[in-house]
Amino acid sequence: MTAHTTAIAVTDLHKSFGDQHVLTGVDLEVPAGTVFALLGSNGAGKTTAVRILSTALPFDSGSVVVAGHPLPGSARAVRRAISVTGQFAAIDQLLTGRENITLVGELNHLGRRSSRKRADELLERFDLTAAADRRAGTYSGGMARRLDIAMSLAGDPEVLFLDEPTTGLDPRSRREMWSVVRELVRSGVTVFLTTQYLDEADELADRIAVLDRGRIVAEGTARELEALVPGGHVELHFGSPEDLRRAAGALSDATVDANALALTAPTDGSIASLRALLDRIDETLTVERVELHTPDLDDVFFALTGSQRSSETTTKAVAR
Repeated sequence: MTAHTTAIAVTDLHKSFGDQHVLTGVDLEVPAGTVFALLGSNGAGKTTAVRILSTALPFDSGSVVVAGHPLPGSARAVRRAISVTGQFAAIDQLLTGRENITLVGELNHLGRRSSRKRADELLERFDLTAAADRRAGTYSGGMARRLDIAMSLAGDPEVLFLDEPTTGLDPRSRREMWSVVRELVRSGVTVFLTTQYLDEADELADRIAVLDRGRIVAEGTARELEALVPGGHVELHFGSPEDLRRAAGALSDATVDANALALTAPTDGSIASLRALLDRIDETLTVERVELHTPDLDDVFFALTGSQRSSETTTKAVAR
């Protein structure tokens, strides 16, 4: 692989289909050797962005550089440096796992002997050796997805595009896929991930961008994005009505729940903020329980995209 500090650089990217403006000035930068997650609702333009970056779709205007090669002028060089895994496993179910990977290796001009060697390496890497000579149509969903990614790596790509790779997988298979992605990044592959699972982005991504109506409306680490949304608070539960009354007197900005013997005060979730709040309370009071609530990626997504969520899930207790 050729080393690049930046794996993907996009500036002012526009794409329309007739009168429908799908991407309207997208800017993003993906450091090499990281996981970059692109979040967005259905129709936000995620798949269009992946198709453009993977040379499958021309764009109207803007600047795009992938693996050090500008588009559209160096599309062939980009294709040699990337691989794409879509929402559904693109495997030949009549072939064995070994035959599927070997075929992709030969299509990447590795030659038959090198393709077989590469297949053996990838089958072992993805824990598929025991099923290597079974028809892929007999694989479970999780095994099929692992095979699909193994096939994507047959050509040793610098950048791997994963377009909603865990769609339809059960929780166990999703976590197996997360382990695969982490291993890929440790080996030096850059992963560009699109997903609608916010926990997936939180779990895997070094940086996250939120795409809405064709534009990037926010970008940063999960913690940086969560800091954009107000609503963090701490709940203090007391042992007696008297302790609650005295605490409420000291915290004039708090909301009191007399039935639960609790009060709620705003906080940004930091240790400094929590310490400052507790310092305002008489140390002789008995605080039986402290619950810290901070916005999560769900809150960020719904706030930034204008979507709705139920009041039951608006605030979650998160252990940091």
